[in-house]
Amino acid sequence: MPMFEKGWDKLSEVTGGKGEQTIQNLMKFSPDLCKYIVEFAYGDIYSRPGLDLKQRMIVTMTALITQGDCEKELGVHVGSALNVGLEPQEIVEVALHCIPYVGFPRVMNAIGIIRKVFEERQIQYLDV
Repeated sequence: MPMFEKGWDKLSEVTGGKGEQTIQNLMKFSPDLCKYIVEFAYGDIYSRPGLDLKQRMIVTMTALITQGDCEKELGVHVGSALNVGLEPQEIVEVALHCIPYVGFPRVMNAIGIIRKVFEERQIQYLDV
């Protein structure tokens, strides 16, 4: 299977269509960037053995939270985390676990993005 097709299939599996839309929008401006995302990130990295998709989404969300200034990408990956079976409580816990390492401002921003994704998906959540 060609690497682009392999990556596209994995992108579709993980993002449930939202990533495909992003790639199609980017394709008009930077086809090379799209190729790198699909072939490398999803064809090579997300398709590797060793971690399941839930574990990969935990790593991805953590990386985006700690990096900061990745609101759109974090929103896509929070949705992807739900798509691959992470529970809302697990997603919030990932963000909370980052507090000692990156501080309250980045985690507060992440919680706002998580809340927005939950609202879009009509997920009722209250941290108790």
